Amino acid sequence: MVDGVVYIGSYDNYVYALDAATGEHLWRFETGGEVSSSPAVVEGVVYVGSQDSYVYTLDAATAEELWRFQTRGIVWSSPVVVDGVVYIGSRDSSVYALDAATGGELWRFKTGSWVSSSPAVVDGVVYIGSNDDYVYAITEE
Repeated sequence: MVDGVVYIGSYDNYVYALDAATGEHLWRFETGGEVSSSPAVVEGVVYVGSQDSYVYTLDAATAEELWRFQTRGIVWSSPVVVDGVVYIGSRDSSVYALDAATGGELWRFKTGSWVSSSPAVVDGVVYIGSNDDYVYAITEE
């Protein structure tokens, strides 16, 4: 919830913005697949993954799509946005770092199996679990 608005993904392929006080639908945005990712909202932008393999960014006020990025697998992971970078995992066994403004891929790290957990970022290190029973600590270097 940000500024009295609840942002939520749904298995009906939509991302919703709801007024937290009244429950009124403010907008909805249709993705190409179920949305099990929890949206992240940073500086008026909603970031969310979908089971259609895309990461979407939407204007938080209007639901206008700003950009989308296609991974090579379902995106169950919830994004984390830190210092202008979106971090997210995919079922293609990769962790992605994307430019928050443009959606350009900054780097990708391949794990040993699919990634459905959500990343945590502390002091420039990305921590994320994979279905290969490992937790990875990833740095850009």
